[in-house]
Amino acid sequence: MAFELPKLDYAHDALEPHIDQKTMEIHHGKHHAGYTSKLNNAIEGTDLEGKTIDNLLINLDLSNTAVRNNGGGFYNHSLFWKVMSPDGGGKPSGELASAIDKAFGSFEAFKDEFSKAAAGQFGSGWAWLCVHNGGQLEVCSTANQDNPLMPNVGCGGTPILGIDVWEHAYYLNYQNKRPEYINAFFNVINWEEVSKRFSENK
Repeated sequence: MAFELPKLDYAHDALEPHIDQKTMEIHHGKHHAGYTSKLNNAIEGTDLEGKTIDNLLINLDLSNTAVRNNGGGFYNHSLFWKVMSPDGGGKPSGELASAIDKAFGSFEAFKDEFSKAAAGQFGSGWAWLCVHNGGQLEVCSTANQDNPLMPNVGCGGTPILGIDVWEHAYYLNYQNKRPEYINAFFNVINWEEVSKRFSENK
C-alpha cells in the first residue's frame, strides 16, 4: 500500500488567528502532499515498499536521502497536524503533567526549553518532546526533516509533540518572527493527543 496524505481533523481556518488558513492550505495540500508523493516514488519497487513509516525510519540508512527527507517529511507532518486542535492550548494533566514536572521542574520550564529548542534550530528543522522507555521525557531538535526515530541524528526516543520551524510553516503570517509563531503554537497544542501518545510509548 502506498502512503496517503492524511486528512485534517479540522478546517484549514480552524487554527486562526494562531495559524492562518492560507498557510494551512499550502502546508498540508502542497508541502505534505509533495513529501507523500516523493516518498512513494522513492520506495516503489524496493524492499522498503510495504513497510510502516515507523519501521522505515527506525531502520533507515541515512545515506538514502530520498527516503530520509520525504519519509521524515511524511511522518513529521502527520504528527504535527494531530498534535494541534482548535480546542487546544492550556496545560497537560494527569500522567503527562507529572512527567513534565519530573523532567523539567514545571510546565513553564518545559515551555521555555521547548521554545528555545525551536527558536535555536538554525535554518529549517523541528523541535520535539520525546518519551523514552520508562516515561522519561526529553526536548531536542533536528535539522531539515530528520526526527528522533531515525538512528544517529542526535535526538532519541519517540516524538509525542513536534513543532515545524521551516519557514513555510509560519512565514506568511509571522515573517521572520519565529519566536512569535512558537508562542502562538502553544495556543493550539492538543494536549489530549500528546498525553495519549505519551501513554502508548512510555
